[in-house]
Amino acid sequence: MAGARLLRCGGNAVDAIVAAKFAATITELPLTSLGGGGACLWGDADHGYKVLDFFAATPGRSLDALPALDFAPVTVDFGQTTQVFHVGKGAAAVPGELAGLLELHRRAGRLPLREVLAPAVSWARDGFAVSPQMARLADVIAPIVSRSPAVARLFFPGEHMLQAGDRLANPDLGDFLHTLGEGDPDTVVASYWMSLVDHFGPAHGGLITRQDVAAYAPVVREPLCVPFGAYTVLTNPPPSAGGGLIGIGLQIADGLGLGQEQFLSREHQLAIAALLATVSDVRQSGYDERLHVDPEAIRVLAAGGSLPAWIEGARSRRRENPLGATTHISVIDAQGMAAAMTTSNGEGCGHALPGLGIHVNNFLGEDDINPAGFHQSPAGRWLSTMMAPTIVVAGDRPCVALGSGGSNRIRSAILQVLLNLLSYRRPLDEAVNAARLHVDGSQLWFEDVGLAAGTADALQAAWPGATRFDAASFFFGGVNAVVSVDGHLAGAGDRRRGGVVLLAED
Repeated sequence: MAGARLLRCGGNAVDAIVAAKFAATITELPLTSLGGGGACLWGDADHGYKVLDFFAATPGRSLDALPALDFAPVTVDFGQTTQVFHVGKGAAAVPGELAGLLELHRRAGRLPLREVLAPAVSWARDGFAVSPQMARLADVIAPIVSRSPAVARLFFPGEHMLQAGDRLANPDLGDFLHTLGEGDPDTVVASYWMSLVDHFGPAHGGLITRQDVAAYAPVVREPLCVPFGAYTVLTNPPPSAGGGLIGIGLQIADGLGLGQEQFLSREHQLAIAALLATVSDVRQSGYDERLHVDPEAIRVLAAGGSLPAWIEGARSRRRENPLGATTHISVIDAQGMAAAMTTSNGEGCGHALPGLGIHVNNFLGEDDINPAGFHQSPAGRWLSTMMAPTIVVAGDRPCVALGSGGSNRIRSAILQVLLNLLSYRRPLDEAVNAARLHVDGSQLWFEDVGLAAGTADALQAAWPGATRFDAASFFFGGVNAVVSVDGHLAGAGDRRRGGVVLLAED
């Protein structure tokens, strides 16, 4: 609604996506926050395409040794399984979301910042009706969001567990955003940075220093360009992990000539499972560290080079995060500008910035982001992420913009939707919502929804111990996509995560 409002007011795709994301920090509080980070891919045929990377950085500049950290395990119950996350102020990385949204708007937005922020300010001050999905997520992460009174106030109105239909407001954040839109953004952002240092620094069990916030700035990168048939797929480059893995998957699929099998048949699903297994092997072979050492190897690989020898190296098993606390928005406007943005707050660290209503990330406490172990990355290093906002171009013109939440499943979700669209030629809604698979290490997860007879049994025979879902599951991510075909715009939201589509018409 926020994004559509900006489009109707004459804004472009960047105005719309920035407005939508600011609104999401209010209305999708369990998933995204100005205390988190993300990435946006945007552009058009006339001006080209860029990635603005505003993911988090490792804190601790100027520290000679780790201080005593507020860093503790918390067990989260997902029903089918439990998982331990690490939270506390020592789990907070240097967040980039606020700086990133402002920088993106400054570079490519059209409307005044106050207009872009107005929907978020209104919902933060006046409140909004909590959706069943948001209530369910808040319940899942209750052990984290009840950790401190400042965060508990954001999630538990009237001191009761958040329920669907509750009216939820965040007036402190509303006032902060109002000041941001009406005043000098640089001054307001400086106060935000100082609040992080004052409350998440070494004296309070955290690692964020003045040197960290002074050094942080969003980075503009050239997108990873992956040729695929008549199209070019643009996605998030290193040090992101997700974009390169998707590029590798597309390269392998192209070499195998996938697309001739009957959709959702036994042959189709077994081929996709084998493809995802190869991508998983790459991820588990020291891939994340390689991104920091030799990112050009991934660029060459995605552009058509052969798989390098290092993927056969040592493997380290990673644990899946069933939540995948990430949110994605895609926009294409009538003038042909496309934007795709993915953001996350992890699960949140359980602490908020006082007086601002901003729940800060726990990226340093996520197993998947820290494959070498917690607090091992050097200060100042950009953390790697699976986020992969993606745009498909035909010639130079955008025809698809998409992305997904879902932790490790982001790579599988986006890759499968791209193949469903470009190789299997499925309609957009079917491409997004068709049965999905994911492979990590020796484990397969798959949805048994609409599969041809005998396909599920064939998957379980090929993957002993596979986890079978008899309905579409939140576990498999949430791809939200828009398409432009011959000037006609359409979209599809992933029903696994309550994805929605709005067409902004005059």
